[in-house]
Amino acid sequence: MSRPALKPATYADLVALPEGVVGELIGGTLYTQPRPAGPHSLVATGLGMDLGAPFDRGRGGPGGWIIIYEPELHLADEVLVPDLAAWRAERLPADARKDAFFTIAPDWIAEVASPSTTNRDRLLKVPLYAASGVKHLWLVEPVDGRIEAYALENGRWVWLGTWADDAAAAIPPFDAVPLDLTRLWQSTGLRG
Repeated sequence: MSRPALKPATYADLVALPEGVVGELIGGTLYTQPRPAGPHSLVATGLGMDLGAPFDRGRGGPGGWIIIYEPELHLADEVLVPDLAAWRAERLPADARKDAFFTIAPDWIAEVASPSTTNRDRLLKVPLYAASGVKHLWLVEPVDGRIEAYALENGRWVWLGTWADDAAAAIPPFDAVPLDLTRLWQSTGLRG
C-alpha cells in the first residue's frame, strides 16, 4: 500500500508556529525546536558579546561588521536560523536590514551545538551555507568547550583548526582580537 505524498512545508507553516518555537525550512521540510537550553544560550550570548564590542561596535577592535543573534535567513528556497551570523557592513546595506529576514548570505555563521540540532546543523545546514557562499563557519560545542573553524574555498569547507581552552584564540575571520575561550566555557557553569 502506498502512502500519500507529503505536501512540502511552506513559509506560512513556519509563521504559524507557536511563540517560543524556532522553525526552519530545509528541502521542503519544516524542522522545529524549542528555545535552546542554558549552556547553548550562555555560550551563544557570550560569543556574541565578545565579538560584538570589537567587531560590530568597533570598541577595542576594527569594527566593520554587523553581528546578529538568530537571524532568519532566506537563502534560495531554504529558511535557516543560525545561532549567530555576521556580515561585513558594506555587504548589508541599510535597506536590507529592515525586513524580518535576510536574503543576503552572511560572511560568517556560528552554529552552537544542542543535542536536538547538532546533526541537522552539520549534515543539512553546513552544505547549504557553502552553496550560499558563506565564507566562514564556526561549529561551537559548548559542553565539550571547543570551536571548529572552517573557511570556504572553491565551494568546499577547509578546516582551519580547533580551539578549546585557549585564553587568546585568534580565529578567522575575527582573528584581529583574540577571544578568551576559557572564560567563555566557564560562563556555562559546566567547566571550572
